[in-house]
Amino acid sequence: MGTDKIVKARLKLRASVISGTMQNCHVPMSDGVSMPSSVRTDAAQFPPTLWSVVLAAGDGASSRAEEALAKLCRAYWYPLYAFLRRQGQSPEDAQDAVQSFFAHLLSDQRLARVHPARSKFRSFLLASLKNFLTDERRKQSAQKRGGDVTLIPLEADTAEERYCIEPVDRRDPEKHFERRWAMTVLERVIDRLKAEASDARAAERFAQLQPFLLADDAGPSYAEVGRRLGMTEGAVKMAVLRLRQRGREIFRDEIANTVASEQDVEDEVRHLFTVLMD
Repeated sequence: MGTDKIVKARLKLRASVISGTMQNCHVPMSDGVSMPSSVRTDAAQFPPTLWSVVLAAGDGASSRAEEALAKLCRAYWYPLYAFLRRQGQSPEDAQDAVQSFFAHLLSDQRLARVHPARSKFRSFLLASLKNFLTDERRKQSAQKRGGDVTLIPLEADTAEERYCIEPVDRRDPEKHFERRWAMTVLERVIDRLKAEASDARAAERFAQLQPFLLADDAGPSYAEVGRRLGMTEGAVKMAVLRLRQRGREIFRDEIANTVASEQDVEDEVRHLFTVLMD
């Protein structure tokens, strides 16, 4: 999906999320990571998330925490790549740096050193990357990761293609990272909505309804889509309403997986929309 349509998508999500209609919605953690009963959260009612599992590794790294961190890294590697490219690294060097950084992050019991005060995965990841790059420069040599270290599979072959088609952005690397992070959250929302269309009929229905989710003013009318799908105009409007509601649920679910408490979810929602509106 093009970047311009992603920008339009957040306009549909913005009003209802900020107004608090989804404030009390908790969606079970995605990606299939099982949760240990000992995971701590700041509020008893806040469900375990991928990031809260990583934070719980402060008591000692665990396979669950490593799996949770790996899933988060696979989901949000591209903003790091874009940050490094904006800093002037070549496509090859940026890819190598991201892979080496993740290998470093998942090695040597580093999860046990994650401080709970760093409650947002977004902030933790960028700060950790900066520290890693500083250490690497001090060593004056590029350390290749391999052997017993399992690299996180990234879509590196498409990274530079994605970077080159993005609109010209004069922001500094850190602000560009923030915007790419927010856009990645929205991209994951669309991808999960698409994945929930489990059969050919549902996939066709989603394809017809997606322009309304993306606020595409040049798209078809409700009546036209109704004729294509064999639905009344009222039924199409109801289906769009449900799709937008599900999109909001997934949006908050994606954010929840990168923070440690309910209040952090609200703070991160506000922050990401501020970034997108900038």
